[in-house]
Amino acid sequence: MPFFRPTFCEIDLSALRHNFRELKRRAQGCEILAVVKANAYGHGALPVSRVLVAEGASRLGVASIEEGIELRRGGLSVPILCLGGPLGATALDFLEYGLTPVVFNEEGVEALVSSNAEGDRPLEVHLKVDTGMGRLGVLLEELPGVLKRIQEAPHLKLGGVMTHLARADETEKGPTEEQWERFRRVQDAVREAGFQAPVFHAANSAALLDGHFGETTLARPGIALYGSYPHPRFQAKVDLRPVMTWKSEIISLKEVPTGTPISYGGTFVTRGPSRIAVMAVGYADGYSRLFSNQGEVLIRGQRVPVVGRVCMDLTMVDVTKIEGAALGDEVVLIGSQGNETLRAEELAEKIGTISYEIFCAVSARVLRITLSGAEGVEV
Repeated sequence: MPFFRPTFCEIDLSALRHNFRELKRRAQGCEILAVVKANAYGHGALPVSRVLVAEGASRLGVASIEEGIELRRGGLSVPILCLGGPLGATALDFLEYGLTPVVFNEEGVEALVSSNAEGDRPLEVHLKVDTGMGRLGVLLEELPGVLKRIQEAPHLKLGGVMTHLARADETEKGPTEEQWERFRRVQDAVREAGFQAPVFHAANSAALLDGHFGETTLARPGIALYGSYPHPRFQAKVDLRPVMTWKSEIISLKEVPTGTPISYGGTFVTRGPSRIAVMAVGYADGYSRLFSNQGEVLIRGQRVPVVGRVCMDLTMVDVTKIEGAALGDEVVLIGSQGNETLRAEELAEKIGTISYEIFCAVSARVLRITLSGAEGVEV
């Protein structure tokens, strides 16, 4: 399908490789499960996964069975963990595609047992325990009963036990230490129940960068793979390179007099003769409407302000102070141009969110172009 709209993301696979190697170096011998859910945080699940597996990721993590099937159909053969649970899929569905579900309550275990009652192949599952996240996971007091049910099930195999750290990115370590202590008790209970060498895993990007793994053999980095820091304090610890650059183009440019209202509602009015540029990107592309009158983009290596309300397909910026600004000029929404850089973390802070949401919000209609350095370009 031809593509004409000048709004796209460049995905730098060399930066992705660099980030993975930095994280692997800090993993202290742990295996790496690369989290590629939500289309690899908006970066493109298939090309990203292929690079990460080639670099040494021994497993991949997705949110749903649908995301896992996409990777299988794309030729990925490494173990894939479906972090969101069965979500209505049967044991036979997971077996068909060679995927591993996470179970987080007794009902999920029972659903998988009943849907494979007549099966001849065991299904490997990972059990999630809630040690303080308050989201998915078996509570500690429920753990013995759930372990017993898995042990009794003829066609289930416990391949791993996991938890999720709620505050590992913060400087206050108390809550995370409490979670690690609870997870140690979980590990003891699993071993005492007689399970043979399941994988234990809990370390997300923040824990990995802190070098905190507990008694685990698997780490699960996500956001750090894509060059974003889970907390500013990690910038001094590791050199992460942004993988995504988001670009558009000036498609209209006009000179307007003092007192001209711009965009819906006239929430911005020019204070003097102004040059207003329109770029081909809007909230349908994932450029949040919250950037209205407070966002910035890069044009000719300089920061320029977003003026007026962000529209569905278009956004206006004031280029009055940008000498030579012209139709067709490149606009950078995330990334570098000249000596200036706009990181996703900065955009997120401006509108009260996190870089994860900035990346994931970039919509499917924005073309991803993967840049492979010397290996060429793939659309």
